[in-house]
Amino acid sequence: MSVNVAVVGATGAVGEEFLRVLAERDFPIRNLKLLASARSAGKTVTFKGQTYTIEELTKDSFEDIQIALFSAGGSISREFAPAAVKSGAVVVDNSSAFRMKDGVPLVVPEVNPEQIHKHNGLIANPNCSTIIMNVPIWPLHRANKIKRLVVSTYQAVSGAGAWGLYELEKQQKDFAAGNQITSEKFPHQIFNNLFSHNTTIGDDGYNEEETKMVKETRKIFADPKFMLTATCIRVPIPRAHCESINIEFTQPITPDEVRAILSKSPGVKIVDDPQSNTFPMPLAASGQDLVLVGRIRQDISRDDGRGIELFVSGDQIRKGAATNAVQIAEKLV
Repeated sequence: MSVNVAVVGATGAVGEEFLRVLAERDFPIRNLKLLASARSAGKTVTFKGQTYTIEELTKDSFEDIQIALFSAGGSISREFAPAAVKSGAVVVDNSSAFRMKDGVPLVVPEVNPEQIHKHNGLIANPNCSTIIMNVPIWPLHRANKIKRLVVSTYQAVSGAGAWGLYELEKQQKDFAAGNQITSEKFPHQIFNNLFSHNTTIGDDGYNEEETKMVKETRKIFADPKFMLTATCIRVPIPRAHCESINIEFTQPITPDEVRAILSKSPGVKIVDDPQSNTFPMPLAASGQDLVLVGRIRQDISRDDGRGIELFVSGDQIRKGAATNAVQIAEKLV
């Protein structure tokens, strides 16, 4: 069944990736509408050999649209997604606007696909770091319930949007030219540096990114008491996030058992070669949809065999955003 599709935020980093993923996966599109702000209206985009003109997003943009893929920020989603739903479209939203709203499914297709058809016109795409963690963690949790999880992230600048890439590149060029390095949007210099994720710190000391990982995972896993703590860091890498994950299981588990589970899990690729020191890296994860998992080892701080360490890497623009949304859309049709 082919459907009419709208892409909102079509000129942004994730919007452009939406189009790439839709083409690669040969999504069944009857008619395609590309929507963005007034300043982008009139620009042209090529999709599968055909030229499309960007239209200005309005509340009347969604007539005859069945699926609307949103990636234009929370304020745009809050303003325009209800109009899309009212017009009869199902919205798959990549912003944080509706993720924690009761009645809105928050979906990673490898984890909770059964939630997709429980929508009331809105389905939320989780945070990129949450998705990249959940894909390999869920099959382990199903096999041997996780008691507690500690994650530290190393997040690429493109997770902040196209301007993050621009700022890193400009600082690299200024350094090479001997010019003064300035920070325009990031709170600190990102070149030759790293810092706590550039989101607001709450009263509990956790930044918004860390809180998202905790709350979203609990909703996706349907376990409001799932024990998870996170530390999120921005690093001077263009693309693909990495995460160091320490897991405490209910029952003892060995690295070989973890490898056996993950080798059969959807969306996961094991990259774990100590002899050549080859493990998950952003360079390898960029441009693909699999979450790379390696450094699989027993936690030597425990003597009960219930601790495992992992290191993962995933493309936050693809599986962490565009691909996850398109996978949801595929299950809708």
